[in-house]
Amino acid sequence: MEALKQRILKDGKYLGRGILKVDNFINHQVDPELMDACGAEFARRFADVGATRILTAEISGIAPALMTGRHMNLPVVYARKSKPITMPDTVYLTVAPSHTKGVMTELIVSPEYLSAGERVLIIDDFLASGATILGLVRLAQAAGSQVVGIGTLVEKIFEGGRAALAHLNVPIHSLAVIERMDETGIYFVNDL
Repeated sequence: MEALKQRILKDGKYLGRGILKVDNFINHQVDPELMDACGAEFARRFADVGATRILTAEISGIAPALMTGRHMNLPVVYARKSKPITMPDTVYLTVAPSHTKGVMTELIVSPEYLSAGERVLIIDDFLASGATILGLVRLAQAAGSQVVGIGTLVEKIFEGGRAALAHLNVPIHSLAVIERMDETGIYFVNDL
């Protein structure tokens, strides 16, 4: 998606060690118009998968997932990183490594909002190693749901996440696919 790529080139910052800082339009401050356009694009790309629910991870996945849900008229569930007292005692829980924090993070979903028979579309901000998305897949499977597609705003193809998800045999769409990043710039491959 050209608008997202241009915004990454304009405002994204390569911090080394494979980390792309996009805090001023995706991760800390959110550009609602850009996220709305991304949601519309995901809705177009996943129009035929028959999704009944969208699943994402707290917190950076919420904006693109919410806008996708708006365009697809689907509820959005996000896996929380901590269990509030309002959540039932029995929950779906898994752990996944956080690339930017360098620690293992819990992903928790209430069975009230993810149940057997759902057709789940996973939307997240990044696809790097695939570990967070595989965590979301585990949550969906624990609920008896079927993952029917995976969409990410940005994919760092050099980290192998797409290959790690290939066994799921579902469509995977990333709106901006980065081939490599270094001190000289950010380089994209064609859309996948």
